[in-house]
Amino acid sequence: MSQPMEQVSTAAGDVAGSIVVAVDGSDHSDRAVRWAVEQAALETRPLVAVAVAGDTGTAAEDAVAAARGLAPDLPVRGASVAGEPREVLIDLSTEAHLLVVGSRGRGSLRGILLGSVSAAVSAQSACPVVVCRPSGGDPVQSGVLVGADGTPESRAVIEFAYRQASLRGLPLTVLHCFWDAAAAVAQYREARGQTVVPPDLEELRAALSEAVAGLAEQYPDVPVTLTLKHGFADQALGPRHGGWDLVVVGRHPMTSLGRVFTGSIATTVVERAHGPVAVVPVAAPPD
Repeated sequence: MSQPMEQVSTAAGDVAGSIVVAVDGSDHSDRAVRWAVEQAALETRPLVAVAVAGDTGTAAEDAVAAARGLAPDLPVRGASVAGEPREVLIDLSTEAHLLVVGSRGRGSLRGILLGSVSAAVSAQSACPVVVCRPSGGDPVQSGVLVGADGTPESRAVIEFAYRQASLRGLPLTVLHCFWDAAAAVAQYREARGQTVVPPDLEELRAALSEAVAGLAEQYPDVPVTLTLKHGFADQALGPRHGGWDLVVVGRHPMTSLGRVFTGSIATTVVERAHGPVAVVPVAAPPD
């Protein structure tokens, strides 16, 4: 039985364990609502549509109505919250299971606002964030793509990707790029006639296999391809290679120059992607 329409609250309330979607009435937030509804239904979690700042009560009401139209049995409520959008959503991320936001918009002030919010939230959220980018007309490759950097802390990123592939019945591609920041150093050495030792591909393959160890048994329904690619991670994960059902990247804490670099990869992937991108925060390595 479908649930009755709920009145939009003036506070987000308890969002613990919920999927929170940011709405502003734009086409970009409509795309986010559709993705969030599907995700909430797949995970059997409640959905909270949050509109922040300004006269946005109507946006929250419309989002709730749209969600009920797509999934009548889904527990969903709306909230119109006063405050600075970035601060409100980042604060909600400390309790939410997942945040879903629209992509950068160019057709209206509200769309631009949501775009700038998505960049800030994906960079600072305490929980995973899905940024719903437009497809750009690229053919979807029917699968989930996750970038693996080989660090033990990134295990959560790969686990997130496995779970999404399992929920959707999609294949998973685990990609490790072995160029990244070292490319600039290698090019400089080659230009000066210095010897450059190529990476040991067998070691890289072994590290990639270790990164997914045990997950095949946990998710036996997910067909997995492990891929090594020579190049920059943001380019390999970008739209040049076609669209994906979902691209998953990790976001490391900005605790060092190397972490700043890997953090910027997530930002670049979000900006260039033609489709939804999940940014998963990675815990800081132990001291």
